This record gives sequence, structure tokens and C-alpha cells, in this order.
Amino acid sequence: MNPEMADKVKMLGLLFDNDQGSGYSPGEVVSGHVLIDLSTPTIIRAIRLLATGCCRVGWIEGSRSQPACALNIVPSPFLSRCCEEREYLCLSKTLLEATGNEGLSLEVGRHEIPFELELPQRPLVPSFTGKHGGVCYSVKAVLQRPLHHDQHVCRELLIISHVDVNSPELVCPVAESNEKMIGCWIFASGPVSLNVNIERKGYSKGESIPIHAEIENCSSRLVMPKAVIYQIQTYKARGKTIRYKHVVASVRGNHIPSGCAITWNGKTLKIPSVSPSILNSDILRVEYSLAVIVQIPGAKKLKVELPVVIGTTSYSGFGSRSLHVISGFSAGWLPFTLPDTPEAPPNYADVVSEEEFDQHHPTFSPSQQSDELERQLSSQVFAYIQQFHLQPPPLYSEVDPNPVQQQSVFCL
Repeated sequence: MNPEMADKVKMLGLLFDNDQGSGYSPGEVVSGHVLIDLSTPTIIRAIRLLATGCCRVGWIEGSRSQPACALNIVPSPFLSRCCEEREYLCLSKTLLEATGNEGLSLEVGRHEIPFELELPQRPLVPSFTGKHGGVCYSVKAVLQRPLHHDQHVCRELLIISHVDVNSPELVCPVAESNEKMIGCWIFASGPVSLNVNIERKGYSKGESIPIHAEIENCSSRLVMPKAVIYQIQTYKARGKTIRYKHVVASVRGNHIPSGCAITWNGKTLKIPSVSPSILNSDILRVEYSLAVIVQIPGAKKLKVELPVVIGTTSYSGFGSRSLHVISGFSAGWLPFTLPDTPEAPPNYADVVSEEEFDQHHPTFSPSQQSDELERQLSSQVFAYIQQFHLQPPPLYSEVDPNPVQQQSVFCL
């Protein structure tokens, strides 16, 4: 940089009006100010603004698939570099520009030039930084002066893309089951079975996932279940694909002895502050899954993995109760969403008419009543039936005397 230019431009900055880091969505307006602090009167040609965004992925094969940017080496004939790039945003705007050849004069002091940039309405891939690449957006302010190199300042622009967890395909329950035989041939000790169900596919960060599971241990070993949330990053470049999978949250259950079973009635696993799912890029995808794993000593673990979508909106709970009930019964599970307030049973008088009551309780003369009494007393079974026949049902109550616990264990 020319020392004379550095003396004239004391500061060149870029300020967003939305500076809390909440991000911008497609169709929103990015507004702010370009800040210039001059020590002497300065002639400029223009002040321009440029907003760009792209996705870059890359890794080096033959070197344990390390990121291409992480290795400061020149690839050898045995190492191939896989790289791919996609441009998602390119906007430009001129804030100030000289009309003649003489340029535009700015006085000494601090100048604030406001700007507005409208993002396109089309869906944008959200900002993300991963193992082998990421999506990055930025806004750059460029100061152009006669006989000087361009001076610029750049700031990252956080883009968010809303994923609605209330969409019909994300409110349906998801169920899966698996079984593993421990040992083989005559040394087989028995199977370990696993059935898992979650009430919907879509969740948002900070929300807890209630897990319903049945784990049956018919083997001779002590097993231990746990639940984890995986983040799966998928990168594609030059026709090749690489995946990076890691755990973002986990919870453990109790040990299950041999010949026993355990039931999770809504065991919760909280989703941490992670990036939402990215499903609209052809070279980078970010997906999530919920896995229930049974660790078995001396054998490979038994696992059931269910796909999960992490969205940006909160779950409203509307329009999904009937889906829960239908899918729950089809999968062999009880529905997990309680129905509306149940009706009380009808009154006894509304069910049994007076005519039916008289037929079962006919009138007798005094002599007939005496004979009938002797006949009834001679039969204890008839007396027992007569005592409870056509009696009103017990009083109705909505209070469950045996409430369901979150976890239950029973031995086979």
C-alpha cells in the first residue's frame, strides 16, 4: 500500500444493520453502511459493493482423505486432489461514482455511505463449514481512487435457509427393528432384538427427541444400550464421494442382564446447537440420523438407525395426531399421541330398559316367592350370578391407578 494513501484513508469499514449474527434468508434485504475515515481531502473514482457466495469442497485421496486445504504439499503422482466449486450468489452495486474525469472529492473526517442489497428469492444453500469443505457468503466494499490500487474491506454474510419441520413428510412417525444372534451353531446363546420408534422425522435444535424402544436380551451376555445423534457430511467432486460421520449427542441406558428386556417409554435425547440439514446442494449434503445401539461384549454391536431432519422452525403440533395413530398401529406400536378427552360410559338406565329389567326380575305371588326363595338358596352359583347380573358398571375415572414409567425392565 502507498504510504501516502495510508495517511489519507485512516479507516475503511463495513457495518451491517443486523449485526447480531441471526443471519439473512432468501428474499431479505441486507442493509448497512460503508465507513470511511479520511485524514485529508481525498479524490475517489467510486465505492462499489459486491456480495458473493459459493460452495467449495476438496480432499486429497491416498492420504487418509485429508482436506485439500489442510495439506501444504504438492500432490504426488500417487495423491489425487478432488475439488469442486459452485457459485450461489453474485450481486454488485455502485454506492458512489464520479461523473467526470476529475473524480469525486470527499472532505476530511468520517463518512457513512448507506447501502441495501436484496437477496434473490430463490432458495440459497445455507452457510456451513465442514470437514472437507463448506458454503461461505461475503460482502465486500471496494474503494477506487485515481493512481492507486483498489482498497477493500470484506465481511462474512451469514445465510440461513428455513427448513419447516411441520411439513407433512416430516411429521410422520419413523420405526425400525433389528435382531442379532449371539454365537453360532451349537455355541449360539440366543438373540438380541431391538425395536425403535420416534414420533416424527423433523426436529429443531434445542428440542428433545422422545425415544420409544424395546430391547430384549435372550443371550447369555450382559448388554448395554445407548442412543446417539449422528451428523453425516457428504461431499462430491469429480465423480467421487466422501463422507464424514461423527456423533453430536448421546445418552446411555441401563445394562440389560441375560434373559431380561427393557422398554424406553419416551427416553429423551436433546439436540445440541448444530447446523440445520442441507439437502439442496449437489456437491455437499448435511444429514442427521438417530441411532439406538446395543453394545454386546465379544460381538459386533446391534444398531438401528432412523433418519432425522434438523429444521429451523419450531414444531407446532398441529395436523399430525391422526398420522401418529395410523402409523403407530401399522408398525405394531401403540400411538404416542393421546386422543381427545374420552367419553364417560353410558348410564345403566340408558342401556337396560324397564321391559328388559322386568323380564329378568318377574313378579311372584307370596307362595311363589317362597318357592322361588328356596330354589335360589339351594344354588350358590345362581345366588352369585343373581348378585352381579345386570348391575351398573363401576364408576368411571380418568386417573390411571398405574401410571406408565419412562423405563421398565422385566425378566423373561
